[in-house]
Amino acid sequence: QVELVESGGGLVRPGESLAISCKVSLYITRFPILQWYRQAPGQQRESVASIGSITPITYADSVKGRFFISKDVYKNTMWLQMNNLTSEDTAIYYCYAKADWGEDFWGQGTQVTVSS
Repeated sequence: QVELVESGGGLVRPGESLAISCKVSLYITRFPILQWYRQAPGQQRESVASIGSITPITYADSVKGRFFISKDVYKNTMWLQMNNLTSEDTAIYYCYAKADWGEDFWGQGTQVTVSS
C-alpha cells in the first residue's frame, strides 16, 4: 500500500513564504513522475510543478520564479517551496506520483490560504 502524506499547509499573509512536503511510503525512486497540483474553490485541479527522474523540472506559468520543487531520495520526500504568495495561490495542494509500474497515487491534500 503506497501512501503520500502532505504536510506544511497553513495560513500566511500575502508576500510571505511557505514550504509544503509530501512523504512517500515507498522508495521515491520508484516514481519517475512526481508533481504538485492545486485546486482552488470552484476551479479545476491544475498542475503547479513537476519533477521527474528523466525529465526536466517544469512549472506552471503562474508560479514560475516563485515556487520551487525538489525531492530528497534518502528521505523519500518531495517539497514545494512557495515564495511571494498571493491570494491567487490559495488552494488545496496535492502531491501526485506515478509509479514505475504505471499506477497513479495522490495525497490527501493540504490547505494553503493566503490572506491578510
